[in-house]
Amino acid sequence: MPAIDLARLKKQTARLADLFDQPAVFIPALQEILDLYVNHSLRTRKSVAPSSVLPTYRTPTEILQRIESELSPLASQNANQALELADELWDTGYLETRLLAAFLLGHISPEEDRLLARLTAWTQKVRDPNVRTSLLTNSLARLRKETPDQFLILVTEWLYPHRQQLWSNGLQALLPLIKAQDFENLPSIFDIIDPIIEAAPTFLQGDIENIIRALYKASPTETTYFIKNILERKKNPKTSLLIRRILPTLPTDLQISLQEGLKAN
Repeated sequence: MPAIDLARLKKQTARLADLFDQPAVFIPALQEILDLYVNHSLRTRKSVAPSSVLPTYRTPTEILQRIESELSPLASQNANQALELADELWDTGYLETRLLAAFLLGHISPEEDRLLARLTAWTQKVRDPNVRTSLLTNSLARLRKETPDQFLILVTEWLYPHRQQLWSNGLQALLPLIKAQDFENLPSIFDIIDPIIEAAPTFLQGDIENIIRALYKASPTETTYFIKNILERKKNPKTSLLIRRILPTLPTDLQISLQEGLKAN
């Protein structure tokens, strides 16, 4: 891989910005840049990143960040063009192009009706963990920040009882909202996830652990009460079993508070 010449990179990414409304020309220009900065000693044409199931150019982070910096204002101002380009990037099928597609979605106005359709379709079929995380965090950025009520409606739909295949997406999507310093509507989160925790499916153990930890950090008192209340209902013995399994990974004070309820069960 050649050394990164910042002046040259700036010109290259500026050219991409000029091609923002021409996806058919943008994609080859982007691939030319990605090819230029490949470390060929680490990659063959079809190699994949260690944690990816997609072919990848192994592009350095600073290259993608520079491209994103050039494209973000254009995506914010031109929803139609951003969606068309995002579709082309997604269909190209590389890790980098799909990450850029997910990034573009996160800069499109929540008022754009087609945004939710893209998010729903892509999150249902995504297999790559890197792209999945980006879709559930970066792609939902404006929706989560500007229209939190609409965001919660979307997540609630993902967490419907008959959509277990989407439960993990719903829980992961909630994490950035819970961690936001200006978010105070934790009761709405408790209401949404209550039936999921009570159902206690084994395949969600990691997601439930992450969301309990995030909730506890945001509000220890409310979260402790919430989990205790679920345990006291005793509707599903699997719930107690799940909490026992994740207990060692929870904050110490929360562990102590929950142990009495677990003993009673």
